[in-house]
This record gives sequence, C-alpha cells and structure tokens, in this order.
Amino acid sequence: MTSSSLSKTRLIDRVKTKVSRFFGPWGVFFKGFMKHPVMVGSIIPSSSRTVHKMLAPVDWENTTLFVEYGPGIGTFCQPVLDRMRPDAKLIVIDLNPDFVDYLRKSIHDSRFVAVHGSAADVNQIIRDFGFQHADYILSGLPFSTLPDDLGPVIAAETAKAIRPGGAFLVYQFRARCRDFMAPHFKKIDHGFEAWNILPCHLFWGWKE
Repeated sequence: MTSSSLSKTRLIDRVKTKVSRFFGPWGVFFKGFMKHPVMVGSIIPSSSRTVHKMLAPVDWENTTLFVEYGPGIGTFCQPVLDRMRPDAKLIVIDLNPDFVDYLRKSIHDSRFVAVHGSAADVNQIIRDFGFQHADYILSGLPFSTLPDDLGPVIAAETAKAIRPGGAFLVYQFRARCRDFMAPHFKKIDHGFEAWNILPCHLFWGWKE
C-alpha cells in the first residue's frame, strides 16, 4: 500500500470513528439496519411506550431467565434489567456482530449476556448457560421476511424453550406474525401501539 493510499484509509477510519461517536447508539442501529435490513426490520428503535406496554404483563418476581431475540442497540435491555430480580439472567441473541459488540461494551451488569448467534438455536444457547427453560422470550424479529423459512423454525424452537406459564412476547409492524405463533400458543393476547415509528402490533403468546 502506498503512503497516499494509507493516508486515505486512515482519513476514512477517522471519519467513521467521528460519525460513530456523534450519532452514538443511533449510528450503530442505522449501520446494522443498512447491513442487514431483512433481519433488523426497522430503521428506528422502539419507543418507550412500546417498551412499557410490551413488558407490562411479565411476572418479574417469578422470572429467572429472560431472553431477547434481535436486541439491536438494547432498547429493551435496560428496562428489562431494571425490572428483573437480582439473581435473574438476561440473555440476548443477535446475528449482527456490531450489535453484540456494542451491547457488550455498553451494558455492565453481571446478569446480562449478549450472544452472537441465531434465535433458531435458542434451546442450545440457554442450555449452555445452565438453564432448561426461559420464563419469557421477547422478539422484534420481522418473522414474515426472515430468510430460509426461519420464521416457523424460530417459533417452534421458542415454544419448546419457554416454561409452562411463561410467554412469547412479539412486537411487529405486521399482524401476520400471529400466524407463526398460533400453532404453538393457544392463548395469544393482542395489543397495538400507535406511538411508535412505525405503529406496531404487540402479541403475548402464553405457554400452557
């Protein structure tokens, strides 16, 4: 590499670093969306009202393991940690290494673990951490646009992973995700949050 090329590369790296620092987590989220739009599903993180409404039905006193698919920049992570018991665990799973790296650097809580992996492997992942079942699993993954028929696989594996009495919490822009949940959860509650970009459907599938 010539000195001119090296200087140009260093300049580009400095610009990227400055942009990342300026935009902070929004810059990380936008970068993740641009790299994997089908997996992220949204260009803007969920609103605080969506977070509050989505987590409202959770029985935190009886929650020892909470799992999240596709945490992004951690919009739900701190609210979940704020509600959890001191001895509980939050495991988040994401295929995007940028998100996983960001969360590992920004969240300093012994109850928190960020895993670079697929939601389809949730049962193996929770076993690796010494659990047989999760109490609740939260997902913002865009089920209807996931590649390689991953939607049905993730829904089935999630149903196996959740304990009886627990729930699968899903927030989506399209109500079609209910079709993926219905074969595995007989009781599915539905809500809607307009104060979100875009407005989204909320589903709670309860494990009998």
